[in-house]
Amino acid sequence: MPGQDLTLGEAARAINVSADTLRRWDRSGKLRTVRDEHNRRRVPASEVIRLRRAPQRHETGHTLSARNRFPGVVRSIEVDGVMALVEIEAGPFLLTAAVTRDAIDELQLVVGAPATAAVKATSVMIESGA
Repeated sequence: MPGQDLTLGEAARAINVSADTLRRWDRSGKLRTVRDEHNRRRVPASEVIRLRRAPQRHETGHTLSARNRFPGVVRSIEVDGVMALVEIEAGPFLLTAAVTRDAIDELQLVVGAPATAAVKATSVMIESGA
């Protein structure tokens, strides 16, 4: 990899972020890119190596890239086979996440425990508006 430029998609996969994240980082100056003869962004391998070493922290100090974080309390856990639904009450919000049963164990989630819902979506859900 040293000495070569990667496409935006290749660099995104290597760093484990989205291509859109790399575009934002380029615009904000967090990432240095070059342009090829077709004016497409290319990411120098040295930048990928630098970003792999640096922990990716959000403005909140957390390592997740999610923009919306809702700290709250676990209100219910419904396990069905290998999947589970976890309901978190976060202030005026009630959020439900579908996670694996293993995640429940790994995160040691129990009703009444503090938890943070990190929301990052690429789609918009519609709700009734009355």
